[in-house]
Amino acid sequence: MKNLFITWLFVLFIGTAFAQGQKQNQPDSNNAIVDLLQPATASQIRGFLGEKLDASYYNRILAQDVERLISPFWNRTETSCWQSEFWGKWLTSAVLAYCYHPEPQLKDILDMAVEGLIATQSANGYIGNYADDWHLKNWDIWGRKYCLLGLLAYYNLRKDGTVLQAACNLADHLIKELADNKVLIVKQGNHRGMAASSILEPICLLFSRTKEKRYLEFAKEIVRQWEITDGPQLITKANVDVSKRFPKTTNWYGWEQGQKAYEMMSCYEGLLEFYRLTGKDEYKEAVEKTWENIRSTEINIVGSGASIECWFGGKELQSQPILHYQETCVTVTWIKLCQKLLRLTGEAKYADAIEQAYYNALLGSMKPDGAEWAMYSPLSGQRMVGSEQCGMGINCCKANGPRSLFSFPSTVAMGRNDGLQVNFYAKGAYVLQTPDGQKVKLVQETDYPISGKINIKIELPKSEEMAIRLRIPEWSKHSSLFVNEKSVPGITAGQYVVIQKKWKDKDKISLYLDMKGKIIKPGKQTENIAIVRGPIVFARDSRLLGSPLDAWLIPLTDKDGYLNLKMNEQKPQGFWMQCKVQCKYEPTQKGGDQQGQLTFCDYASAGNTFDERSRFRVWFPQLIDPRK
Repeated sequence: MKNLFITWLFVLFIGTAFAQGQKQNQPDSNNAIVDLLQPATASQIRGFLGEKLDASYYNRILAQDVERLISPFWNRTETSCWQSEFWGKWLTSAVLAYCYHPEPQLKDILDMAVEGLIATQSANGYIGNYADDWHLKNWDIWGRKYCLLGLLAYYNLRKDGTVLQAACNLADHLIKELADNKVLIVKQGNHRGMAASSILEPICLLFSRTKEKRYLEFAKEIVRQWEITDGPQLITKANVDVSKRFPKTTNWYGWEQGQKAYEMMSCYEGLLEFYRLTGKDEYKEAVEKTWENIRSTEINIVGSGASIECWFGGKELQSQPILHYQETCVTVTWIKLCQKLLRLTGEAKYADAIEQAYYNALLGSMKPDGAEWAMYSPLSGQRMVGSEQCGMGINCCKANGPRSLFSFPSTVAMGRNDGLQVNFYAKGAYVLQTPDGQKVKLVQETDYPISGKINIKIELPKSEEMAIRLRIPEWSKHSSLFVNEKSVPGITAGQYVVIQKKWKDKDKISLYLDMKGKIIKPGKQTENIAIVRGPIVFARDSRLLGSPLDAWLIPLTDKDGYLNLKMNEQKPQGFWMQCKVQCKYEPTQKGGDQQGQLTFCDYASAGNTFDERSRFRVWFPQLIDPRK
């Protein structure tokens, strides 16, 4: 341990020397991994999702008081809080929003926000709000991470060398400060160093843009420290349930807590970026194993999880009342981790997980006008809007929610070396580049997921041979696909169907997904059930007429086990979707069960008044009948 620490100090000393002006040799980049999928160059989403994006754009992104986000960086007296994360979270959201909808007003705000932050940077490179004696402690490095992510996001947009230099100065100061203080990054901050060492992600991104070897060496050192006795052991414990990696602690938000969901996934986001630089399979495998474990032990029916912001084996417990369930920051980071894996591998399971979380947990945590976000979103009761944090008039979830919301448009359809890949279905137009370098537009006409009918029109200047892949969701067991009205065979749920042909302008793809209603049970439990249709989870809301929320009900199924579920054709006020389900429900008098149609709504609409006016329930208790 001592020798390794001395070696690390030597690496940092060398890095510091280079930071003062010496030039590194370019590292060998033969091992670098190129993503399988490339984002769309332009997207325009219409319909319900387009409305949600517009609401967040105008009422959250443009409405932010950016000067308030910058003000803490001038006042360096902090010792414990995390004001410095809010600028980076808003900035990265705003850059994504601008890429989706490039308005001059937002461009001017972005320019001002970046110039304002850089103006606070000390001569030694520090950007932060912590008092000198408290540097590196608590949330200081975490805040620097978000500043670095924001600067790099803006640099990607504007290619401004001054901004990249500010990012380098920030990173160089951190490297030097760790060395000067002779401390390990995994011993700083909270949650077994995961909060601090999640800076791995922007450090890798910084290296990919500068090719300065000191950043690659720093990234290597962070990963090495993860595996020491005092580290979070994110690689060696990849085979261990995320909720069982360390003993439970009474200091829930302190250094000893190793199950913190958001920070853990942030580290794995960084490890994927490190894999892209090094090509070492062990890093990718650690992320994939952990992802599978999170999905199988934690992710609930609406696509998220975690209690009091930590993993706790919650998938099996999801039908029970759970304290501070499903933090929006967890939902956001789960979606972002899935997107990185989708981009890297092109596998359908990651798109399935994104769709489940996006349509349910994420949209459900956003108020209808897009101005506010819930901090916690349970599966029964009411959504909880978090109070402001750190005296900033904002909280972590309100700042974080739009980051995943606006990451969706560029991933609906993506490019590949051999063609195009359609991951999601949303009414709109998506511009990509073909393998021959042509600009192609995919125009989707659909009301999905209200129905399962999707039409895609190809707009292509010249005919071109290529493959177009379309995701068949795992839940769609009986799908049909046509190209120019000719049936396409070989459709398998949970995979992409590949259509290889010479595509021409005005070619048409028609996809019909299986949208039958189904009953879901939470694992081995039988005392609760839930209703899903396609990717949408349905709920009861106190605004809907019919049986009380706490009454038992049994949805009636046909001979094949599917629900007799009828969608409302007209969109009711305050709801995205409503459906009627034939149910047996609690009798009000002796003499037998009552039957009738009960109205349900989509989970994203359930409880969207965020108060007692709309209490809701996803899981429905089943009556014990000793005769059965």
